[in-house]
Amino acid sequence: MTITVLAFIIALFFAMNIGASGAAAAMGIAYGAGAVRKRRAALWISGIGVFLGAMIGGGEVVKTIGSGLIPPSILNVNIVVIILGASAVSLFIANMAGIPLSTSEVTVGSIVGVGIAFQAVFTDQLLVIVMYWLIVPIIAFFLAFFLGQLIKSAERRLKWLKRKKWSRILAVLVVLTGFFEAFSAGMNNVANSVGPLVGAGLLSIESGTFWGGLFVAIGAICLGSRVIETNGKKITNFSLLQGSAVSGLGAALVIGTSLLGIPVSQTQITTCSIIGIGLSEKGRGDLS
Repeated sequence: MTITVLAFIIALFFAMNIGASGAAAAMGIAYGAGAVRKRRAALWISGIGVFLGAMIGGGEVVKTIGSGLIPPSILNVNIVVIILGASAVSLFIANMAGIPLSTSEVTVGSIVGVGIAFQAVFTDQLLVIVMYWLIVPIIAFFLAFFLGQLIKSAERRLKWLKRKKWSRILAVLVVLTGFFEAFSAGMNNVANSVGPLVGAGLLSIESGTFWGGLFVAIGAICLGSRVIETNGKKITNFSLLQGSAVSGLGAALVIGTSLLGIPVSQTQITTCSIIGIGLSEKGRGDLS
C-alpha cells in the first residue's frame, strides 16, 4: 500500500514539473512578444490549455507510454516508481535551472532503460518514435523559415499591419495560438506522468488524463515562471505575427503527432521554429 501511494505522489509531482517545463513551450512566445504582459496571466492561460488538452485528447499517447514500449506485464508498482522517480528527478533539476527539457524523451528513456534491464523493449515502436523525434523538428524548422519569409514580405509591403488597431488584433491571435500550443502540450505530455500508472493497471485512461492534466496545469501556473521567462524573454524577440506563426505551427505539429499516439518533444519543435523564424528574419550571417 505504501509503495502504491508513493507511486502516485511521484507521478503527480512529475506532472507538476511537466507543467512547469511545458509552460515555456506554450505561452512563452505570447509573453515574450508582449501579447500577454503579465507573466502570471500567461501561466494561467497555459494551465487551462494543458488541462483541456489532456482531458480531451491525451488518451492515445497514454496508451503508447503505458503499453507501447515495453510489455505491460513488466509494469508493477515497484517498476512504476523507478520509471517515474528517474524521470521526475531529471525534470525537476532542469526546471530549477530554468532549462526547457523534453519530458517525452526523459520518460521514454526511463521506460526503455527498464525494458533493456528486462530484455523486453518493443524496438519497432521505439524506432518509430525516435524517427518522429528527428523528423518533426526538422519539418518545424523549414515550415517556420517559409512562414517567416512570407511574414517578412507581408510586413514590408503591408504597412498597415503595424498600425495600433491591427496590433491589437494580432495580439489576440498570438494569445489564441499560444493557448492551442498549451492545449497540444496537454495532449502530448500528460502521458509522461500517468502512462506508467495506466500501464500497470493502477489508473484508467480517463482518470489518468484527468488527474494528470490537473496537476500539469497546477505545475504550469505555480512552477513555470523561470522557464517561461527564459523562453519568452531571453531567447529572442518576435513581432506578434511571427509569434503567432511559431505557436500555431508548434500546436499543429504536436496535435498531429498526439492523435497518432506519438510522444514528441514540444521544446525541440518550438526551438526549431524559433530558429527558422530567426533565420528568415536576420539571415544566416546575422543569426545569434
